[in-house]
Amino acid sequence: MNGPLDLRVLVLLLVGVVVGYIAYTHPAAGVALVVAATVVTLLYLLMGSGGSGSGSPPPR
Repeated sequence: MNGPLDLRVLVLLLVGVVVGYIAYTHPAAGVALVVAATVVTLLYLLMGSGGSGSGSPPPR
């Protein structure tokens, strides 16, 4: 991150608010969104760590 609020953080917050609103107004769609977000997050973490399962970078 380059500053106190990176563009990625703002996008993630905005997406979180939209997903929260959808989950609040449509509970059935909210469950599907939570499952999809969980799967995408796990895949992102596994791909970013080289498949080792730990999200932290190797020590320098």
